[in-house]
Amino acid sequence: MKSTNGQPPSEQKYVQQHLANERTYLAWIRTCIAFAGLGFLAAGLTFNSAYGEKAHVFAVVAGMGSLIFALSLLLAATHEYRSKRRDINEEVFRASRLAVNLTLGFMLVLFVLLFVLAGFMLFG
Repeated sequence: MKSTNGQPPSEQKYVQQHLANERTYLAWIRTCIAFAGLGFLAAGLTFNSAYGEKAHVFAVVAGMGSLIFALSLLLAATHEYRSKRRDINEEVFRASRLAVNLTLGFMLVLFVLLFVLAGFMLFG
């Protein structure tokens, strides 16, 4: 059964929640874009520089890790968006865990890699 504006009745009933869900999804997409950009920045940070081979390897690993993280976060955010859409229509609340835990794990690994890279750049 469709309502007068073409949406299923359950979705029209919770328009504000669906719009908030979409805004949250777009925020995760912006985060993915930022991490992909950080990956390119980190990978190019030591390109043609005097910091040494180890620093370059850590920069490339950190850069590739950022890109892998951005892709993983994109997939997790899309999964969370779809789950939330279904949950809103079913009038059920489940807190997001996948995207948040994924972000925490990758951020910890990335910070360690960037800390080691900074050590190579400062102390050779």
